[in-house]
Amino acid sequence: MIYHRFGEDAIPSTSVRLDQFEQHIAELQSGEYSVLPLPDILAALREGKPLPPRTVAITIDDAFLSVYREAWPRLKAANLPFTLFVATDPLDEGHSGFMTWDQLREMHGADGVTIGNHGDDHDHMAARSDERNRESLVRSSRRFAEELGAAPQIFAYPFGEYGAALKTTVRAHGFLAAFGQHSGAIGPQSDLFALPRYPINESYGDMERFSLAVNSLPLPVGDVVPEDFLLNEPGENPPLFGFTVAEGAGDPAQLNCYAGQNDVRVERLDGRRIEVRFAATLPKGRARVNCTLPGPEGRWRWFGAQFYVE
Repeated sequence: MIYHRFGEDAIPSTSVRLDQFEQHIAELQSGEYSVLPLPDILAALREGKPLPPRTVAITIDDAFLSVYREAWPRLKAANLPFTLFVATDPLDEGHSGFMTWDQLREMHGADGVTIGNHGDDHDHMAARSDERNRESLVRSSRRFAEELGAAPQIFAYPFGEYGAALKTTVRAHGFLAAFGQHSGAIGPQSDLFALPRYPINESYGDMERFSLAVNSLPLPVGDVVPEDFLLNEPGENPPLFGFTVAEGAGDPAQLNCYAGQNDVRVERLDGRRIEVRFAATLPKGRARVNCTLPGPEGRWRWFGAQFYVE
């Protein structure tokens, strides 16, 4: 899951109410879940080792001051590990409402806290040149090394936006994994450089939705098209989106897909092939698609994707 702000009620689109967050923490402490440090989860995925049932990772983006003042004390008291993805420029420039490097150093030295890289200026990297993105990764990694003594090995795309070229650039820089902001559960077949996270805010922070997310299962798929989720050429929009549901993942006839205000038609071809057709072109910016399939014990298998239209 991914959080941004805590108790900043004037910005509900990226903030969660404190009472909601405390309910989430209580649920995660109920004994049903294994909340693990993100590096441990990624290591298990890379090595093909099993994880405990209902394994959960908590991630936070952007290093807003409310992370330090509100989220960290509550997570520390609950002994719940988390990863904070930080863009370096707001700290360097002393932006109002953001943490300072001193505060980040305090967190970096604490048990249960992992720091991740979020670029330098938190711009729309998917639409930028490879040269500019390489510069961003070098520059931000250097600032982390200077301030914290080491550069993070995990990356989160600003706004969750990525394309094939950006994924290649991030991988080439030496990161072990990278995260978007599309919904879904992670499994052995997940692309380590396009990992999903469930966004949490006031509108999507009620306990019904939170419980659905932390109890979801991965929907293993293969042969995903298109290869590039950055749409910047004539004829690419609307995209031809499709995938093959893995054997043993349930009956594809029960699968449904949703794309916000854009109506989609799900075509089930011979075997386990799914083709998703959009009724209209995707708007500029981000467009998410969520595909779900009933799983065991009343849980849902979930595969999400995020397109970015320049």
